[in-house]
Amino acid sequence: MTMSQPRLVAFLIVPPFVLLDLAGPLDAFHAVIRNFTALEQAAPYRTVVVSEHGGPVETGSGITLHTEPMRALEAMPVDTLIAVGGAVAHRPAVPGEVGEWLRDYAPRVRRVCSVCVGAFILGTAGLLNGRRATTHWLDTAMLQACFPQARVESDPIYVREDPVWTSAGITAGIDLGLALVEDDCGVDVALQAARRLVVFLKRAGGQSQFSPPLQAQVAAGAPFGDLHAWMSERLDGDLSVVRLAEQANMSPRTFARSYLARTGSTPAKAVERMRLEAARFSLLDSDAPLKRIAARVGFGDEQNLRRAFQRQYGVTPVAYRERFGFGV
Repeated sequence: MTMSQPRLVAFLIVPPFVLLDLAGPLDAFHAVIRNFTALEQAAPYRTVVVSEHGGPVETGSGITLHTEPMRALEAMPVDTLIAVGGAVAHRPAVPGEVGEWLRDYAPRVRRVCSVCVGAFILGTAGLLNGRRATTHWLDTAMLQACFPQARVESDPIYVREDPVWTSAGITAGIDLGLALVEDDCGVDVALQAARRLVVFLKRAGGQSQFSPPLQAQVAAGAPFGDLHAWMSERLDGDLSVVRLAEQANMSPRTFARSYLARTGSTPAKAVERMRLEAARFSLLDSDAPLKRIAARVGFGDEQNLRRAFQRQYGVTPVAYRERFGFGV
């Protein structure tokens, strides 16, 4: 990318689709454009919205958008194509012509992405075969049934398997857009875009959209729900596998095996996520020093907190607080 050659991001929409599926990632890129423009610097992106035939396309909320025909992209230097829409009433709704065109066109762009049920567009084009992918949690089973050669995952906010990226539902398109920006321009540019949008650059957890301490209390009978509630009240205490197994009335080996099988996570990773989420809320809601937060949520000292925070969110606790936290 040079100053005179911004990356062209094309959005291919297939009705019916949710407006936010398009507007979220579109505005993520335009937040970057506005930030660069404010600094009187050449913007790193430009965008275009296309549909099968072009012209007016109505969104699920009744708003009509103007689009260019998808074949117009053949004369454009597209860097990234993002597919939006393509399923309704729990069945695919992708015209065969769109799938065939995208199958031929995809090798010409650096990466192809989808937001929410836009994964069905990629699937129709054969782009999910042999790849991990995700979509809105309500539609993961249908996506897997329609495209059995894909490896569909129901929890990730987005899945990257170059050159294909897929995201979960609705607001996850913003997460995808920011992840693409970070991949292109670095974490600082992505953070500034996230701040303009008033969103987190990287949110914890998966599609449940609940923080780990609250997730376990959402529904009676959730895997290890009572244990998670107990853990969330004792983050600064002993949450070793031995102690958790004792609380769950299992042997440590049986507990570790059962926990992984039922939650998809090891107990140690679950404890760390819960502690990180508690630390994140403390950074957002208070001006307490890192040392106190680290002790309160069970990391012991601020170095442990800093390393874990950087690993999970890609930014230090101090930088995170400066951009999103107390007093901002």
